[in-house]
Amino acid sequence: MRVRLSVYASLPSTATLLRAAAAAGAPAGTAILALRQTAGRGTHGRSWASPPGNLHLSVLLRPPLPLRAVPQIGLMAGVALREAAGARTRLKWPNDLMLEGAKAGGILVEAEGDAAGGIAWVGLGFGVNLAHAPSLPDRPTAALGAEPPEDFAARLLSALARWQAVLVGQGFASIRSAWEEAGPPRGAPLSVARGASRISGRYEGLSEEGGLRLATDAGSLTLHAGEVF
Repeated sequence: MRVRLSVYASLPSTATLLRAAAAAGAPAGTAILALRQTAGRGTHGRSWASPPGNLHLSVLLRPPLPLRAVPQIGLMAGVALREAAGARTRLKWPNDLMLEGAKAGGILVEAEGDAAGGIAWVGLGFGVNLAHAPSLPDRPTAALGAEPPEDFAARLLSALARWQAVLVGQGFASIRSAWEEAGPPRGAPLSVARGASRISGRYEGLSEEGGLRLATDAGSLTLHAGEVF
């Protein structure tokens, strides 16, 4: 994947600009870095605080994969992010980067399919606390440590290109193994919110499709959506 990185002093949202670029036919590897965002977006429609000194990066992919592979691409992005952030960090399903139990980053995954059921494009939005850890109302936050966002972005884009090649060339098994190595330990108690309901159990790894396997009192479940606590 050839990367074409554009750096902006300030943008409302790198994800919004990337969507427009995708619709206009921008090639895979198009990447947009903003040193500051004024209307950053996180998952579940939340806003994402984007002060100068943190990473605000969106990347366009056009992998030759079926649309059903989009969740696997999100997990692949998590593996690449963790590689860029270092071994002291961990992953929380499906899209959070953790440092000592606190959220240090997240990934926003957006996609559109084509008429044949394949992927037209995938946009990956990375938000990482480098210099600052803006507070969140429902969880602790942490910062990885100040460094130029451009330097972190270069490491991340390199890792993302390698792991995308693994996913396309070898399938999801290697991604799954790398994600599980960086995820919670087997047997860890987890609670997953799905709308107004919450399911509790113990972590049993990822399914072959990338779902979260949870052992509950009612038996083993595989969840494909939800927010882990």
